[in-house]
Amino acid sequence: MGEADGRKDISCRTAIVNDEVIIGIDLGTTNSAVGVIDSGFPVLIPDSHGDKLTPSVVAFKKDSGFIVGKDAVRMMSHKPDEVFYSSKRYMGRRFGDLTGDVLAVSYQVGRGDGDTVILKAGSKQMLPEEVAAQVLLKLKSDAEVYLGCDVGRSVITVPAYFNDGQRQATIRAGELAGLKVERVINEPTAAALAYGLNREKDELKGIVYDLGGGTFDVSVLELNKGVFEVLATHGNTQLGGDDIDGALSDWIQSQVEDSMGDQLLSEESAQIRLEAERVKCELSVSDVSMLSLPFLRNGFSFEKEITRGDLERLARPVIEKTKQHCLRALQDSKLKLDQLDKAILVGGQTRMPLIQALVGDIFGLVPDTSIHPDEAVALGATIQAGMLSGAISDITLLDVTPLSLGVETFGGLMNVIIPRNSTIPIKAGELFTNAVDAQSSMAIKVLQGERELANDNWCIGGLEIPFKPGPRGSAKVGVQFEIDADGVLQVLARDVESNKEEVLRINSAVDVSNEEVERMVSESVDYAFEDMNERRWIETNMKAERQMKAAMTALKMLKGEVEETCAKELELILGQLKQAQKEKNLTKLKQQLRELDEKTRPLAEKLMDRALEAALTKKGVL
Repeated sequence: MGEADGRKDISCRTAIVNDEVIIGIDLGTTNSAVGVIDSGFPVLIPDSHGDKLTPSVVAFKKDSGFIVGKDAVRMMSHKPDEVFYSSKRYMGRRFGDLTGDVLAVSYQVGRGDGDTVILKAGSKQMLPEEVAAQVLLKLKSDAEVYLGCDVGRSVITVPAYFNDGQRQATIRAGELAGLKVERVINEPTAAALAYGLNREKDELKGIVYDLGGGTFDVSVLELNKGVFEVLATHGNTQLGGDDIDGALSDWIQSQVEDSMGDQLLSEESAQIRLEAERVKCELSVSDVSMLSLPFLRNGFSFEKEITRGDLERLARPVIEKTKQHCLRALQDSKLKLDQLDKAILVGGQTRMPLIQALVGDIFGLVPDTSIHPDEAVALGATIQAGMLSGAISDITLLDVTPLSLGVETFGGLMNVIIPRNSTIPIKAGELFTNAVDAQSSMAIKVLQGERELANDNWCIGGLEIPFKPGPRGSAKVGVQFEIDADGVLQVLARDVESNKEEVLRINSAVDVSNEEVERMVSESVDYAFEDMNERRWIETNMKAERQMKAAMTALKMLKGEVEETCAKELELILGQLKQAQKEKNLTKLKQQLRELDEKTRPLAEKLMDRALEAALTKKGVL
């Protein structure tokens, strides 16, 4: 390829492993971008128009298949019901978990098999990841034209708060586009990589505030001599610039309808939304913008002067929601405000002066805007691709998992195996035993969340491991959780005696509702005291059940050998224990357990003496 088309001719050896190029992709809600390492530097690849950003918009035409990018955006004004946009918000989600604001798009959103989400535009019906695959195909094609060779490997970014199902949906989209996804990387982490490369300071503690079109993430990171470590992350996968567009668009539409005296058609609403987005962008650099909707219907036109104050009044409720995420991420990182060196802004929405002011107020720092907010994530993905290919070798990246993972144990409790904000990749496990006599298998219910009780967390999968029936505590089952560098979870359960094992890879595309992620972390704080009291009650009550059963068994076995007074005292304590259970009185239950333990100690000693005598008799000693 020469210079005739205005593009640079570079070698396909710029980022290779086994003669294969690895490209970095930012698959965004609003815009997407692709890059490659060239001579040790990340370079974003332009399309045929010379643009580095491709709108994540897909249109379907009966005659010519799919249209992706700016050409698809142009169709939105006259055929809005035949254009897919913001489809990333639906990836890896259940239809039953969608809320009204997410459903407010011009195309149809329906329920598919297994409560999956189906998107319908015109006569075309697609899964969200199939729409994303069309965007990825466009980026892949642009990269191949630019490089002059085929591309088959990639790194793709995801919001930090994407759960496993959403990450799997992203990987599936890459596969549908003919790409092997070598790694998925969290967007704020990618942005930090883009910021930290070639910085003069070896040590840096910073916070990355990433508000894009459809998602919000905030991460606290530390750079120490080439090692990037994510200390904490927080966010909301259903909060972004789309919500500000929607608020502004709804406000404009209400005024247009009042002026016109009629309700708007879908094509007219789509036209207003496009104009609202233009006005929003203009008000990031100007105090006033003129909204212009010429010949909206039958010669009716509408014009209105909109000020930055109007926009900020509508946008403030959306933007204020990010504050609690910032404070929680900082708290989880165990850093203080005065330890932060930088507050880095990422995502096109952060151009708004209101957002820059908010971030400055929260962290007491002048926000760093030295990197292009729309390009930072794609540059970071490209750097990660270079790290995998060997083109960049002086950076190490350590990421974290945003939510705790564990299993349900007897009594309905959550047993955490991998705590929230653990550095990944990670492998951890525990040994479990059977809770009741004659149990022949163990059901492993995999949980994700921050609450003490299993039912308050999400069940994201399960498996069952059989073993030889026996008394309580006789079986031994090892459970191992492993999260790879992509944040994908694999669960292994193994019976120690037989070595039989079962493996579960969490790969369902409908795992967890995104809105619930924020609710989970919030409620874990709000209900921390109540949850811990409930855990203490359950654990103490289970202990009481075991000791009461053991005491009654001992009384039966030693019938005739226990003094009547002692037996009556034990029966009284057992009655008091049952009453404490009925009243759910933890203090009283603990007190009665101590008394029971004291009263049953002589019985336990007698039973041990009897067992020892029987063993010695069997051996012929007595």
